[in-house]
Amino acid sequence: MKPTPRRLVFLASAVAIFTLGACSSSSSESDTSDTSGSPASTTEFNDDDVMFAQMMIPHHEQAIELADIALDPSVGSSDEVRSLASSIKSAQDPEIDQMTALLASWGQPLTADPNVDHGSMMKGMLSVEELDELGALTGTEFDRAWLGAMIAHHEGAVAMAEAVLDTGLNADIAKLAADIVAMQEEEIDMMLSLLES
Repeated sequence: MKPTPRRLVFLASAVAIFTLGACSSSSSESDTSDTSGSPASTTEFNDDDVMFAQMMIPHHEQAIELADIALDPSVGSSDEVRSLASSIKSAQDPEIDQMTALLASWGQPLTADPNVDHGSMMKGMLSVEELDELGALTGTEFDRAWLGAMIAHHEGAVAMAEAVLDTGLNADIAKLAADIVAMQEEEIDMMLSLLES
C-alpha cells in the first residue's frame, strides 16, 4: 500500500509529539491576552490542553486513514464497516481542524520538540507495518481485523480525552474531549456488537 499524503502527515506528526519544556508546570495557565470580552475559560489553556491537541491530531489522522482503508473497494469490507468508517471520517476531520485552529490561536505548534518521543502515550496507534498488513486483508478477515484495530484505537482516544477532562483548563478542549468520549464509546459498543455477530 503506497503512503498517502495523510499518512505522511501522520508519520511526521507522530515522530514529533509535543513537549513544553520551557513551561514550569503542567498546570500553569497561559493567557492569550484576549481583548474581545470573551469568557476567560475559552481563551485560557494549560500544558495539558496543548498536549491533548498535539497528540489527538495525529491520533485522529490515523483513524481517518483506517477509515479510508475500509472505504477502499479493493478490501471488500461489509456495508456495516463502510458505514461506520464514513461516520468516523466525517466526525474526526472537523475535530482535527478545530484542534489545529486552537493551537494556532494559542501560538502553539502542532508538534513541539522532535527529539522527545511521547508515542507510548498514544495508545491504540498502529505501526506502518500493521497498517500495511491490514490493507492487504479482504472480506470478513479484513472486517474483523479492522474492527479490532479501531476498537483499540478508540479506547486510546477515550483515555486521552478522559485525562484532559481531569486536568485541562480550556473550555473548548473540555467540550471536544467530552464529545469524543461520548461518540467513541458509542462506536466501540457498535463495533463490539459487529464482532459478536
